[in-house]
Amino acid sequence: MTEVTVKRLSAADADFDATLDRLLAWEDSVDHQVNESVRHILQAVRTRGDAALLEFTSKFDQVDAASVAELEISAERLQQALDKIPADQREALEKAAERIRSYHERQNAGSWQYEEDDGTVLGQKVTALDRAGLYVPGGKAAYPSSVLMNAIPAKVAGVGEVVMVVPTPGGTVNELVLAAACIAGVDRVFTLGGAQAVAALAYGTETVPPVDKIVGPGNIFVATAKREVFGTVGIDMIAGPSEILVICDGQTDPDWIAMDLFSQAEHDEQAQSILVSPDGDFLDKVETSIRKLLPTLERAEIIAKSVSDRAALIQVEDLAEAAKVSNRIAPEHLELSVADPEALLPSIRHAGAIFMGRYTAEALGDYCAGPNHVLPTSGTARFSSPLGVYDFQKRSSIIGFSAEGADRMGRVASVLARGEGLTAHARSAEYRVKS
Repeated sequence: MTEVTVKRLSAADADFDATLDRLLAWEDSVDHQVNESVRHILQAVRTRGDAALLEFTSKFDQVDAASVAELEISAERLQQALDKIPADQREALEKAAERIRSYHERQNAGSWQYEEDDGTVLGQKVTALDRAGLYVPGGKAAYPSSVLMNAIPAKVAGVGEVVMVVPTPGGTVNELVLAAACIAGVDRVFTLGGAQAVAALAYGTETVPPVDKIVGPGNIFVATAKREVFGTVGIDMIAGPSEILVICDGQTDPDWIAMDLFSQAEHDEQAQSILVSPDGDFLDKVETSIRKLLPTLERAEIIAKSVSDRAALIQVEDLAEAAKVSNRIAPEHLELSVADPEALLPSIRHAGAIFMGRYTAEALGDYCAGPNHVLPTSGTARFSSPLGVYDFQKRSSIIGFSAEGADRMGRVASVLARGEGLTAHARSAEYRVKS
């Protein structure tokens, strides 16, 4: 039987803050060897292009090819994958894609401008990126849902070309991932992975085109490579382990809550699952459910480690205090498993995604609710947002002064520029001043 220990905390304890800090601490430092290895790979791909890609693909994925062109998957092959997967899987992917597209279309902001009384025009031009790169994990951890969540907002935003990279260790191709790429409208797919794939997207090679932004999850080498190439290209985020925080009033079935906590704990040993409730008896019931249900799961050992190391059941005085604790943690996923989630919602300031009510399992958000499942982790929901259409667009300011406007505002600019000692700035503005 898999052993599990469950931490119990109380917000009333004198050392609660310090204990919570220790629980939340996650070591994101990349070891020196990973850094060195990634930098070597990036430099090799940057300087040697396709030749380096072929070497690394052979070394790390045991896939040998005579050219990188051989590693590209055709549109016909993507369609073939979609046609051959089981009908229920195709239907589920298409339904999820439809909901994701519908939600993200509502995020699509347009350009705008306005005219002042003197004819001066000001505004903002919204432009989609020319090309976006999508990293998709391959092998054992294959996530077709991630393809939909990353590619669809890019296409809705109007990105000219979406280029996907996915490793195929030992030549193992995941048909669901290819089918998802077909549904999402991905333009080009290369069977490349690891830091070398990130390098190819960032710098471009003879065959792989350089992109403007790289999105999508990956292992420590991929995350480190994304961090290294940031500045040459944009990136979505450096994601930490998955997290869920549940606020419950004690009236939800404890088995439901235990399984919701497990739904994140099964991702990996570093994932974090926290339950906050004013009802101590309910916390006892959930702990009983945890012990009862854990042996029924395939990933019981991973869950047990995650729960023992990083989970907690936290007792608070009331739901208002629960909201305060949640805001302090700023979780990736927050379930409001209470009678009136709408009443609690105004108290929530920091969360990647908020799941409202007892029937809203976080798992629905991972696959088919519609909002994006790429969310800020490790407390970054304090200042970050879910991946969206806006991540694939940029904004340019529009400024057009009339002669009258240039006269009026040139005087203001002149005073400020001379105050800063920038005479050329001042005179440039003064040339447009009438007298």
